[in-house]
Amino acid sequence: MAQDFTATMTMSDPFDFKPKPLQFTVIGNPIEHSLSPQIHQQFSQQSNIKLEYTKTLGEPGGFNQAVQHFMASGGKGLNVTVPFKLEAYALCDQPSERARLAGAVNTLWFDAGEIYGDVTDGIGLVRDIERNHGVSIKDRRVLIIGAGGAVRGVLQALLDAGPQELIVCNRTHGKALDLAELFVSHGPIRAVEMKLLPEESFDIVINGTAASLGNALPAVPADVFHELNFVYDMMYAQQPTIFMKWALNQGAKKAVDGLGMLVEQAAAGFEIWHGVKVQAAPVIAALRQNYCSHTDGSSSAGK
Repeated sequence: MAQDFTATMTMSDPFDFKPKPLQFTVIGNPIEHSLSPQIHQQFSQQSNIKLEYTKTLGEPGGFNQAVQHFMASGGKGLNVTVPFKLEAYALCDQPSERARLAGAVNTLWFDAGEIYGDVTDGIGLVRDIERNHGVSIKDRRVLIIGAGGAVRGVLQALLDAGPQELIVCNRTHGKALDLAELFVSHGPIRAVEMKLLPEESFDIVINGTAASLGNALPAVPADVFHELNFVYDMMYAQQPTIFMKWALNQGAKKAVDGLGMLVEQAAAGFEIWHGVKVQAAPVIAALRQNYCSHTDGSSSAGK
């Protein structure tokens, strides 16, 4: 649902009729590393929409109060990152259908005193894979590793892209089974135990775990990467992640990180807030050059 947010007038000076910039923020903990302000400022320049976008450090137990205060002070919308996506969903008066399936929200906005919420992570992932990397998901066999909130938040979008089959695997197989059961009515999805993965073949493998943040690898057999076309790590870093390097060493033809997902999910949120489409590709290129090359460590595509 696109919202037409009209800039409000400030009357502190009776002769100052300049429109006040629209107020947005990203809330999380930690939050200092977030690239969201830079991303939305570039979208602002593309669209000629005047806005101010800040970072808000959320405190444990204080998320709801922070959102209500931002709303009361004239804020128009928030992006939500870890660890508050579940709380954001619970706070919504009007969550989208995909937010209900994900059980989480990363985009909030306000209308007529009600709080609306959506989750754009899956849209961002699919757009990055298909638009920016030129890899079609349709009729492909796709493996996604992990069964946490990050994976749950992208499954519907992946199924909507029309894969031949989407396989979910996780170290705790029961969690993968639960996710497959939750989404089985939305497309061809199945849970497979890690030890049985070598019996399967895949065109696309997506790492939805946070293992790369700790410079670790998920417990996936190396066989799945043999002559694999495309590998995607939902984390991103200054250098190729350990998962990307490992996959390439095992025979994968191409491996990419999740920076593009971060920008594409932000673009989807910008479209929800403003009803305006923006171009993610130049923003991704700018971040690669200006920010990621000067950033230590890794981060996830939802921040």
